Amino acid sequence: MRSTTKDSDRSEMKITTLEAWAVSMALKEPYTIAYETIESATNVFLRVETNSKIVGFGCAAPDLQITGETPETVLKVMSEIVYPSIKGSDPLRTAMLLERLAPLLGSQSSALAAVDMALHDILGKVCGLPLWKLLGGFRDRIKTSVTIGILPEKDTVDRAKAWITQGFKCLKIKGGKDMELDIVRVHKVREAVGEEIELRFDANQGFTFEQALKFVESTRHCRLELIEQPTPTGQPDLLGRVTSSVSIPVMADESLITLRDAFRLARKDLVDMVNVKLMKVGGIAVARQINAVARSAGLEVMVGCMDESAISIAAGLHFALARPNVFYADLDGHLDLIDDPCDGAVLIRNGVLYPNSNPGLGFDIPC
Repeated sequence: MRSTTKDSDRSEMKITTLEAWAVSMALKEPYTIAYETIESATNVFLRVETNSKIVGFGCAAPDLQITGETPETVLKVMSEIVYPSIKGSDPLRTAMLLERLAPLLGSQSSALAAVDMALHDILGKVCGLPLWKLLGGFRDRIKTSVTIGILPEKDTVDRAKAWITQGFKCLKIKGGKDMELDIVRVHKVREAVGEEIELRFDANQGFTFEQALKFVESTRHCRLELIEQPTPTGQPDLLGRVTSSVSIPVMADESLITLRDAFRLARKDLVDMVNVKLMKVGGIAVARQINAVARSAGLEVMVGCMDESAISIAAGLHFALARPNVFYADLDGHLDLIDDPCDGAVLIRNGVLYPNSNPGLGFDIPC
């Protein structure tokens, strides 16, 4: 049977141009976590054009502490490695291209994530479907938490009240620098917001085993939903000891970077939950593999983020909506960015995230 012209054109689709550029965005409110204070974020945006004029967009959020990258290293690998490796290739062969790039990029996971996003964006546009439907379409919206950095007690409560006023139903409180103060802050926030608001706590590796146990016991009546990465990444067995000793779910974040990390966490039963961030793991394709490992091991999944433009938040959202065992979202990294060029790539109402209904990621970055 003879192919139609449209099918023929698609089979001959080739990548013709790649453009990458960095944008620095100040935060409306700088915030502090256990090991640093963040005042701004620099994202690297990616545009991949094809000979069919379909264009895919992606975004990298390099973080020297987490991914080992800087905007400069991402821009360098885009021009010197990524473009020469994918130019002239069929963008619909995402698995082949990503497998080709992964060993070349090494640990530069946010750079790989940006390429992954752009290829998935092209795939969705070719199919005429929003990515969340193409990947599985399990749900069409998801509640997100919103993060409160390490602040004095009164400021923490004020910030919590402000987010609740905006309609958010789930708060994530950062801590890990002063365990005793963290206990007080959690109690005060619970008193201020009432019993219906979900509370999560992220220690960002800041606790010892003993501190983690004391913190959980001391906040037991605050009904925390989970505690995230209480102990240092270099001590996985310590994380497992916390998990087996406390009464609330323990989530791995910084301890989960690669697919192999997911397997080790699952095989040794070290955690109850995992936080999958596209920037850490290298994009949607790897995230789906990690999600499969987590599901096979009975681990719940949260899709998280860093300080990311709304277009990469959209990528995380599309992944979260597609898979049935992604129960939680922490996709608030775009909310405080000033002059985000992708503002509007995701929709949020009363703390619930909705995708744009357009094909692919649903948003084209203005030229």
